[in-house]
Amino acid sequence: MMFEKWVSTILLLQFCCVGCGFCGKVLVWPCEMSHWLNLKTILEELLQRRHEVTILTSSQTFLVDYHKPSAFNFEVIFVSGNQEDAEKSINYFLDLAVNIMPTLSLWESAKLFQNFFLEATEQFEEVCRKAVYNESLMEKLRETKYDVMVIDPVLSCGELVAVHGQHYREILWATSSCLPSYVPVSMGGLTDRMTFMERLKNMMFTLFFDFLLLPYTYQNVLPTTFCESMGKAEIWLIQTYWDFEFPRPYLPNFEFVGGLHCKPAKPLPKEMEDFVQSSGEDGVVVFSLGSMVKNLREERANFIASALAQLPQKVLWRYKGKKPATLGANTRIFDWLPQNDLLGHPKTKAFITHGGTNGIYEAIYHGIPMVGIPMFADQPDNIAHMKAKGAAVEVNFNTMTSADLLSALRTVIYQPSYKENAMRLSRIHHDQPIKPLDRAVFWIEFVMRHKGYHSLDVIGFLLACVATAIFMVTKCCLFSCQKIVKTGKKKKRE
Repeated sequence: MMFEKWVSTILLLQFCCVGCGFCGKVLVWPCEMSHWLNLKTILEELLQRRHEVTILTSSQTFLVDYHKPSAFNFEVIFVSGNQEDAEKSINYFLDLAVNIMPTLSLWESAKLFQNFFLEATEQFEEVCRKAVYNESLMEKLRETKYDVMVIDPVLSCGELVAVHGQHYREILWATSSCLPSYVPVSMGGLTDRMTFMERLKNMMFTLFFDFLLLPYTYQNVLPTTFCESMGKAEIWLIQTYWDFEFPRPYLPNFEFVGGLHCKPAKPLPKEMEDFVQSSGEDGVVVFSLGSMVKNLREERANFIASALAQLPQKVLWRYKGKKPATLGANTRIFDWLPQNDLLGHPKTKAFITHGGTNGIYEAIYHGIPMVGIPMFADQPDNIAHMKAKGAAVEVNFNTMTSADLLSALRTVIYQPSYKENAMRLSRIHHDQPIKPLDRAVFWIEFVMRHKGYHSLDVIGFLLACVATAIFMVTKCCLFSCQKIVKTGKKKKRE
């Protein structure tokens, strides 16, 4: 009876960890905004598979809420300043990127961006110092013996924590690097088919990032280079897929998991559904500039509203600013939109987007053509990709008129090629042997199980060769010993 109880207990423990094979410990160095929202999807799936997830976060964070009860564990790095300071810094960056830099020359804009980057680096360096030089924290991390560390390298230092805390098995969650000769560099807004002048621009952007920005990452914290630390990563999880990417060379430890957060649409709230259904055959347009841009200058908001008012479609606009005086009866403003559910609604005809990766992939997932209004960071690149794929029209945020926006919307709604191309990308995205989220979690668990991304077939072959050699030597020794014994017995008989 006792034996049966022990067997039942062992089986129960095995079933608790079914799906992942074992329950591991995961340490996470996240980033804010949409990066966190995307990474959180992976971490929640790891929790579902019974892994223990610990998140290292700054006390200044305003999106990673460590105050509320959570299934995640949190290790908080306390720094000077508070959440309001962090939000002010974000708002200053938005004003800089959206309203000030576009009015300057390329050189003036680059210098201003460099100055902002240097100021931001001082804040990042404080977080890094208070993490890496906190011996009690580092000792706690070492004693916990994490199986893997998942890092968003947008905010440098996660790699140093991994090295200093002896978590050498790293997963880097990011977009990929590129070759400037024929691969468009980040933030350039270029495609894979560049003219000579565009390739010149591509090279200048590359030099700017390499020589003006990267040297300021964390050289003052520990004597190591950016490339040395990044090179320790076992796997790179790339936030795109071949429905989005241009052809380019990649390392064997790059895995594409773009769109892992996308899901089938759920029913809309009743009031919103009633508004959508009231659109009739014309359908609706979904408009969102993302979670960071909450309002616009009054003049700009007015001419955008004026363009939307001329559409026969109903428009759902995520906006927190002052209600524009030109807002039409067909347009309704919301503080928040269930974006994925709206894009998956059969009445949705077009998506006006700033070009964030999350929104782009939700549109791809549901096959919705786009009007892109990129402003900063990777947004121009993302819209450039969608334009090249024939699924989007771009308008310039700083120079567009009501007529420009209206023309772009009419183009993507009434020219069938845009819907057809969006649906083609959607079919490519859905035609995968493994879902992006499952693939991301698989490779994290792979690193945890095998302690890294290694040539397991080669290692197996070499071990087999060694085992064969040992077997042959042992057989030869045994054979020789038997011969010697037989010869000795024969001599004794004689």
